[in-house]
Amino acid sequence: MAMYMYMCRRLISLSVKNPNQTHISPSSLSSFLFSSSSRQDPITVSDYLLRRHQFSPETVSKLSKLSSLVKNPESSDSVLSFFDESGFSMTQIEQVIKRNPCILSAKVDRTIKPKIKIFQDLGLSPTDIADIISADPWILMRSTNHLGLSLLTLKSVLGSVLGMSKVLRLAARVLGHDLEKTMIPNIEFIKSCGFSLSQTVEYVYRFPTMFLQKPEGVKELVRRVNEMGFNRESKMFIYAIRAVSTMTVKNWERKLEVFRCLGFSDDDIASVFRRAPSVLALSERKIKESTQILLDKGKSDISFVIHNPVLLALSVENRIKPRLRVLEVLERKKLLPKKPSLATACKISDKNFFEKFVLPFSNEVGKIYIPKKVKKTTEICDAG
Repeated sequence: MAMYMYMCRRLISLSVKNPNQTHISPSSLSSFLFSSSSRQDPITVSDYLLRRHQFSPETVSKLSKLSSLVKNPESSDSVLSFFDESGFSMTQIEQVIKRNPCILSAKVDRTIKPKIKIFQDLGLSPTDIADIISADPWILMRSTNHLGLSLLTLKSVLGSVLGMSKVLRLAARVLGHDLEKTMIPNIEFIKSCGFSLSQTVEYVYRFPTMFLQKPEGVKELVRRVNEMGFNRESKMFIYAIRAVSTMTVKNWERKLEVFRCLGFSDDDIASVFRRAPSVLALSERKIKESTQILLDKGKSDISFVIHNPVLLALSVENRIKPRLRVLEVLERKKLLPKKPSLATACKISDKNFFEKFVLPFSNEVGKIYIPKKVKKTTEICDAG
């Protein structure tokens, strides 16, 4: 703006001082003023999105810390218009900008359109494209060649556009990896472990990011699972690999140590892992807290936990404690014909638990309390 005002004053000054040498007609001066004023000054990202494009205050607030400016509002307008014309909803457009504000400065014809066209040429629908890119807009910042190769590789692995879309909806960041060096060799290795191609592809659907690790890393995961005595023919084998892949070797060792401190032998721990691999992926605090509440006051023993490890994953506050209290009250008042299975009582749904252990005895046991928190916890408080 300062430069604009300076130029105006300079032209007028020259015209006054040298009327014969400086030929500035009213029309040419008007043209200069109009063209200059049409160039918009940079504005903050927040002001641009909120005032010019009516983005939600929530989205804008998350971008308010950005110190950058929208230097060319008209160019940014074309970016947002292109997303709208390509089938993106307003919510998806906001997600794109929130996750990658740099997109506002991108060139539509050079950066965005070619990437969208690759998706279109492969047969993905506008809805698929919008869902995938809004989940990971950094896809648009990758090279066109890399993106095209990754999509073709993924399609060849999964066998269909539908399969490719399914995986990308779960983990769009797959496209940020060199699949020829990660996913392809990992698939071949998993197949060599005794799994069919169809099984392996199904695992790609379920755990796509696991197949993005370096092949050496996946082989190490399988080695560690084998050390726990896992049978490769077990349907839990792939879940065991997945569980181990979620933690470092150091964290893995710390989980094993927690179990040892609770009285489990290494064979006990291996049995727990083979029955419910995901239990080893729980936090150390969660493992300790759940095990202790189950072992407290002789309610069960280590053998019970070994045979019912999935109980360790249940919420202590919202499920295990309230249900144990219910059973204690009923047993103390001798209202049950026989002692119920603790495992069944903890595993069944809230509705079934309520109907089996609460409703039939509501008058005898006193006050029934169901927390408002989605009515997921049932607790009987002894009236006397």
